[in-house]
Amino acid sequence: MEKVHVLGKFDKIAGSWKPHVAGELNGQMVKLVKFTGEFVWHHHDNEDELFMVVKGRFRMELRDRNIWIEEGDFLIVPRGIEHRPVAEEECWVMLFEPASTLNTGNVENERTLHELQRV
Repeated sequence: MEKVHVLGKFDKIAGSWKPHVAGELNGQMVKLVKFTGEFVWHHHDNEDELFMVVKGRFRMELRDRNIWIEEGDFLIVPRGIEHRPVAEEECWVMLFEPASTLNTGNVENERTLHELQRV
């Protein structure tokens, strides 16, 4: 059992849209990821996701509206809701989600990661 310095972990992450595992608890993973630009429209059939902004801001696009998530804010996207994160500038995001959650949900493409690195 050791404390985790989140900002220091983000300094070790290169590139965008590549979640890294920072911790695990009760079948959930704490993931750190840098957002830059647009991600892919997707949804998760079985998992809810929590997005918390550590640094910067991003826009969560939903089919019926957009929600800006600012530094210190979090948003929970319920399972089955189609969404797309968009960051105009680099944004540092902490995710809390079940270990089974695939980063691109129901979409398989070049950004899909089946194995995540630990940071």
